[in-house]
Amino acid sequence: MSKRAEVSTDGTITVHIPMTFRKRGGRKMVVTPDGAPWASRPRVDNAMVKALARAFRWRRMLDEGVCGTIEELAKREGVNRGYMSRLLRLTLLAPDLVDAILEGRQPEGLRLEDLLAGFPLEWEGQRAHVA
Repeated sequence: MSKRAEVSTDGTITVHIPMTFRKRGGRKMVVTPDGAPWASRPRVDNAMVKALARAFRWRRMLDEGVCGTIEELAKREGVNRGYMSRLLRLTLLAPDLVDAILEGRQPEGLRLEDLLAGFPLEWEGQRAHVA
């Protein structure tokens, strides 16, 4: 499909522009016909940022002895222990990947669910995994 314009008999001009919408971080994003994403600025995935913030906060609470175990912390925070464990794993992400997520520069297809499903512990392996 290519761009085209039509003029009706009443003088109305209709312009057809081919585009695709994709969800990214719960938001729709326009993709141009050549496949390049159109965005005026990086989009920060708030779900990933919130998850990272919680993970680092919880790790700090464990490190400082506020709570002695993940079970105790999960009960205090009112979340499932398994969920907390998956989120705490985010603190093992390579620093450059954390920075990219916070700045909205993460790879286009990367979602929080992908990270919670698991990733390699080595930073090089993580970079290859999310690329």
